[in-house]
Amino acid sequence: MAVEKGQFPDVAAVARALSPSYPVYCLRPEVLAETARRFISQFPGTVLYAVKCNPHPLVLSALYKGGVRHFDTASLTEIAQICDTYADAHAYFMHPVKGRAVIKSASSVYGIRHFVIDHEDELNKVIDVAGVDGTVIVVRVDTPPADDALYHLAAKFGADAGEAARLMTLAKERGCKVGLAFHVGSQCRSPDAYAEALAVIGEVIDMAGFQPTCLDVGGGFPAAYGDRPTPPLEDYMAAIRGGLKELDLSPTVEVMAEPGRALVAHGCSLLTQVQLRKGDRLYINDGIYGSLSEMSQVAVRLPTRLIRLDGPVSEMAGEFVLNGPTCDSLDVLPGTFTLPADVREGDWIEIDQIGAYSNALATRFNGFHPETFVQVFDTPPALAAA
Repeated sequence: MAVEKGQFPDVAAVARALSPSYPVYCLRPEVLAETARRFISQFPGTVLYAVKCNPHPLVLSALYKGGVRHFDTASLTEIAQICDTYADAHAYFMHPVKGRAVIKSASSVYGIRHFVIDHEDELNKVIDVAGVDGTVIVVRVDTPPADDALYHLAAKFGADAGEAARLMTLAKERGCKVGLAFHVGSQCRSPDAYAEALAVIGEVIDMAGFQPTCLDVGGGFPAAYGDRPTPPLEDYMAAIRGGLKELDLSPTVEVMAEPGRALVAHGCSLLTQVQLRKGDRLYINDGIYGSLSEMSQVAVRLPTRLIRLDGPVSEMAGEFVLNGPTCDSLDVLPGTFTLPADVREGDWIEIDQIGAYSNALATRFNGFHPETFVQVFDTPPALAAA
C-alpha cells in the first residue's frame, strides 16, 4: 500500500526506517475506526468517546472517521480541542465539579449545554453562570460498583438515589432539562453491573416522579487484555437493552454511553528499545512515569514481541523484568514478560494494547517524555494471536 510521511506498513518497518532509541507510539487508525463503527452499530443510543482516555489528534481523527461525533469532555482544554477541530461535533461537560470561569467559557464560547452535577451547590453554580435556556443538568447517581472492575469510580462522585431524585426535581423547578448518569467502574468485566445500575436509575426516576431527558450509562466497557478475558461486547449491549426495557422509558429519552478504553486500547502499540540487559532484567526506554503508568496500578499484563533486524532470535523463551528509564527504583513494571531468551541490547520490544491511558498519563519526570506517533497498518499482535 502507498504510505505517507509518518506512515509505515508495519512496526518492523518503523524500526528499520527510524532505528529509534526513543519510544514510538504505533497507531493503527484502521483498527480504531473499525472498533468505533462496531460499537456505534451495537449501542442503542448515542456514543460519546471519553477524550481523557487518549486525546491525541490522530486517535480522535481515526475515531471521527469511524463515525464518532459526540465526545465526553471533562475540561475546557478537551472541549476546545473537540470544538475547534470538528465543526459538527458535540461536546458534553461530564465532570461533576467545574470552576465558574470554565463553565462560562464552555457555555458562552463553545455552546456547551450538557453539564454533569452531583451536588446542589454545583447545580446552582451551573445555573448562575450558564443560565437555564437549553441547559441540561445531568445528575450523576452513585450506583453499586462492579465486583470485577479495575477502578471503582464512585469514591469521588455520585449522589445516592434519594439525593439524585431531589436534585432532578430542583433542576426541573429551576427551568432546566434533566438527565441522569452513572459509571460502573473502569474495565468492568461484568455485563450485569449495567443492569444493576439501571435498576437503581429506575428507583431514582420513581422517586422523582418524571423521566429524564437523557440517560448516560457511562463508560467501563472493557478491552480484552490477554490475561484478563472479557465477555463479548454483545453481552454488555444485551444487559443494557434489558435494563432499559425494565425502565420503560419514553422513546424521546436519549440514551448515551461514554466508552474510552474499549474504543482505543487495541488501536496502538508502543515500540521500546532494550538499552541494557542484566541477567533477566531488561532496561528499556519507557516505564511507569511514561506510557506504562497504568501497569503499576492495576493487574494488566500486556502482550509483547521482540523485533530484531540483524538476525534471527532464539526459539527458546525466558521471563524478563522490564525496568523503565528513570533513576527512580520504583520505575519497574510488575511481573515478568515472556521474550526470546537471547534478547539483547539494541533489540526493540513492541508492547501491544497501549492505546488507553498511556500517552494521556505520561509525565516529563527525569526528562523522559514519549511523544512520537506514527501510523501503521499491520494487525496488532494481540489480534494476530487470537
